[in-house]
Amino acid sequence: MRTVGRTRRLLWRWRWRWRWRNNPLRRRDDIVEAWIVLAVWTVVALGGTLVGTVTARAADESFAELRAERHPVRAVLVESTQRAVATTEGVRDNRVRATVRWTASDGSRHTGRALVDSGGKAGSTVTIWFDDGGRLVAPPPTAAHSSAEAGLLGLSAALALSGLVYGAGRVARWRLDRRRVDEWGSEWDRVEPQWRRRTM
Repeated sequence: MRTVGRTRRLLWRWRWRWRWRNNPLRRRDDIVEAWIVLAVWTVVALGGTLVGTVTARAADESFAELRAERHPVRAVLVESTQRAVATTEGVRDNRVRATVRWTASDGSRHTGRALVDSGGKAGSTVTIWFDDGGRLVAPPPTAAHSSAEAGLLGLSAALALSGLVYGAGRVARWRLDRRRVDEWGSEWDRVEPQWRRRTM
């Protein structure tokens, strides 16, 4: 049993490194293929990690800037809002557009339409959001939502890069295989007449 296990381990090591070993059957294309495989998996591992991390950090910083640029203001609902109903996909959207009234920092009163939670009664207090330019905007994403979305964007970027690199590696290996098949065909065309003479 120990001999079988040792033999399997040796075969696995030999199979994994056969393209790098000196042997009479190794061709230049085998070395090129080995370098392609090594380069593809290195870029997938390191490049995918780097691109995913950079993308996630950039997205997280962008969301943080968005949160810093938007400011909450207390407002009063001018009209009652209906309860949200489930959509055909079964998704409930709890925010609706409604007319609200608020007082600016200079004391002036304003009225406009903003996204508020559904089911509110006229006269109730709601929170609305403004950007640095004083425009009514949607509320910024929460820190937890931002982290989740940044992670998803980072993962998507890493998978996209890995897929492109892996696909390019597969195309390169397919071209090498086609070239090897052509070389085998031309070698067979040279050798086959000699074999035919021996067997006749």
